[in-house]
Amino acid sequence: MADPRLTPARADLAARHLEGKVRAARFVDGVTLEVAAAVAPVRRAPAPDAPLDTEALKGERVTVYDRDSEGWAWGQLEADGYVGWLPAAALKAPGAAPTHKVSALRTFAFPGPSIKLPPAESLPLGARIAVSAIEGGFAITAERHYLPAQHVVLLDVDEPDFVAVAERFVGTPYQWGGRESLGLDCSGLVQQALYAAGLACPRDSDQQAGLGQPLAVDALQRGDLIFWRGHVAMLTSPTHIVHANAFHMAVVIEPFAEAVARTISRGGGEPTGYRRI
Repeated sequence: MADPRLTPARADLAARHLEGKVRAARFVDGVTLEVAAAVAPVRRAPAPDAPLDTEALKGERVTVYDRDSEGWAWGQLEADGYVGWLPAAALKAPGAAPTHKVSALRTFAFPGPSIKLPPAESLPLGARIAVSAIEGGFAITAERHYLPAQHVVLLDVDEPDFVAVAERFVGTPYQWGGRESLGLDCSGLVQQALYAAGLACPRDSDQQAGLGQPLAVDALQRGDLIFWRGHVAMLTSPTHIVHANAFHMAVVIEPFAEAVARTISRGGGEPTGYRRI
C-alpha cells in the first residue's frame, strides 16, 4: 500500500502521474509554487487546528494539486515528498531562483540596510533566498530585504559536521511536526542537521530508519543514529546523544545509557536499530 504521507492521492483526487497506479475519482496536473512565508505549516487536514505533520520553509517548492474555498492548498513538498495541507496565502508563484540559504539558526530580514529597522521577517536555518547583491555587510534579496551577510551561504556550501548542527539546537522547545529553531521534533532535528550538511533525508523517524547502513551496538560512534519505536536520536560521542524529545520537551544532550534506561522504564523498550550515514 502506498504511503499516504508521500503519495498525493485521495479518493476524490490524485496527481496525474499516479493514474493507473491508484484509484481516484479524477487525476490532475499539479502547479509548482514557492513557499513565501518564513515557515508554513503542513497540516493533516485543511484546518488551523488540524495536526501539524511538518513545516515548509521559505524558498522551498511545493506542487499543489488542490485548493479549497477556505484558503488551503493540498500538495507535495519537493524536498522530502511530504503531502499535506498548507495555507494558500503562504505560497506564491516561483520568483527568482534561490541562490543562498540561511546558515544561522535564525536571522532577521530587514526592510532596509539598517539593523535598527523593525525586521520584515525572521528566517530559520535552511530557508532559501535569492540574493541579488552583497553590500555593506548585508545580503540583499530579490524582494529588497536585507539579511546579515554572515548569516547566509551559497546553496552549495555545506556544513562539515551535521552533528555540530544538531548540537546548535540544544534548548530548542520540542514541537511535534516542527523543523526549525522555534520548535522541532526528533526527526525534524535529524532532517535539518543532515540538510545543512547537504545530505538528503526523509521526514519521519520510521523513514529515516532506512538511511545509511545498519550497525551493531558495540560499533557506535559520533554521528550514528539510534532508533526506538517512533523516535530517533543522534550520537554526539560513543556515550552521549542529542535529540528532541517529549520527556525534556526540548533538544538536549544526555548520556545514551540514561536515555535507554528511561525509555525502558516508561514502556518504550530497547532501541530498535542503529544506522551510520
